[in-house]
Amino acid sequence: MWYKIKAYFKFILKSSNQHGVHSPFVYNLVTKCFYDKKRYSDYKDLKNYTSQLLKNKSTLEVTDLGKGSKIAKTNNRLISELAKNTSSTQKRAQLLYRLANYFNFNNSLELGTSLGISTFALHKGNPEGKITSTESCQNIADFTTQNLKKNNTKNISILNSDISKSLGLLKNETFDFIFLDGNHQKESTLSYFESLLNNITNNSILVFNEIYWSKEMTEAWQIIKNHPKVSVTIDTYWCGFVFFRQEQEKEHFVIRL
Repeated sequence: MWYKIKAYFKFILKSSNQHGVHSPFVYNLVTKCFYDKKRYSDYKDLKNYTSQLLKNKSTLEVTDLGKGSKIAKTNNRLISELAKNTSSTQKRAQLLYRLANYFNFNNSLELGTSLGISTFALHKGNPEGKITSTESCQNIADFTTQNLKKNNTKNISILNSDISKSLGLLKNETFDFIFLDGNHQKESTLSYFESLLNNITNNSILVFNEIYWSKEMTEAWQIIKNHPKVSVTIDTYWCGFVFFRQEQEKEHFVIRL
């Protein structure tokens, strides 16, 4: 906890807004997507989806909460408790919605489904886009699959397997957008990143959730930033954006949301 607090104050000192961003691509992304203040009608659906989960007093037997989880590892969990502890706040869900809406992702990958709050946000941002999500716990995967269907979604498939196995199954696919939120350990994060380099194109976007989860996670983020295939990164504190646009000079931005 103390590490994240200290990291946040350092982030505030280094961060800026759109001013001073000379890359047209990044400037447009920040001003037209990150800072888009429009109150989309779909935001109500995002809030309702989360509210349903927070009110759900059913229990699930959880067999795997994911490596790096900082919440109690008990077997039987209230769905409302799982929803309360998720990292997908409404502000973050709305940003994922705007990203899907802005870029119109055709094929997205989410590593770490949980209760599908982020999945639902990506879907609402572009309902025609295909989303593949991975969830290692069978009971959570089954519940979320049914819950997403109950909320009138389509083009979403949830793989019930750990991330490494899922990446093996998906090795021949390419993705426009990849959201990594299933493991916050350094070695695993770097391993997933190297594997995902087989799934990207020049225009693909990777987003790493909780890059300041721990000192080790931040170290992984620094290594990813310096990778030769990475051209642009954006640090927003709670997540890190990675771009591979080789037509752009290598540059790193620290942007307040």
